[in-house]
Amino acid sequence: MRGDRLFFLNSWITSPQRVGAVAPSGAALANLMTRDCTAATAPILELGPGTGAFSSRLIQRGVREEDLTLVESGPEFVKLLQERLPRARVLCMDAAGLASVRLYACGGAGAAISGLPLLNMSTRKIVKILAGTFRQLRPGGALYQFSYGMRCPVPRPVLDRLGLRATFVGRAMMNVPPAAVYRLTRRPPTKIASAPASWAGQR
Repeated sequence: MRGDRLFFLNSWITSPQRVGAVAPSGAALANLMTRDCTAATAPILELGPGTGAFSSRLIQRGVREEDLTLVESGPEFVKLLQERLPRARVLCMDAAGLASVRLYACGGAGAAISGLPLLNMSTRKIVKILAGTFRQLRPGGALYQFSYGMRCPVPRPVLDRLGLRATFVGRAMMNVPPAAVYRLTRRPPTKIASAPASWAGQR
């Protein structure tokens, strides 16, 4: 873990906007981010996995390594992940490009776990990431996102535009720094009210 912290710190110094934190996520945050995930949730998409803290916890929860798709834009993290998780699919790409690729032949992922620093990103990029991610999720799939801020890192107008809702999951107070976790899901389709009986036959 000390080696991971130094590795993460060096990466943050080199590219603070991309990395977004000076240390990898701790056990408390990893537990909270993955607590709804089981083998039945697979396959699982992970965005910005870094050193693999969430990936390791998912495997402990019964998710097979080969059922993980890890999207990481940092070459130094990609190399580390390939060494640690040789059976996982590790993609060196920006998560904003997810809308242009097809990761799953059928169905889709049951969940997406995001370690991306959304607070460091523009609204336009957040929209691209979320739209692309939900294209990769099957119906009922959820995106789990954490934030060091005091509120959901996805602005309400973005949620409305994409037809999503955010639910507060909990706060990992033992993480350094403390972090809040949110679950993003698709809103149910709006039901069209039936016309009153008196309207029957009218145009």
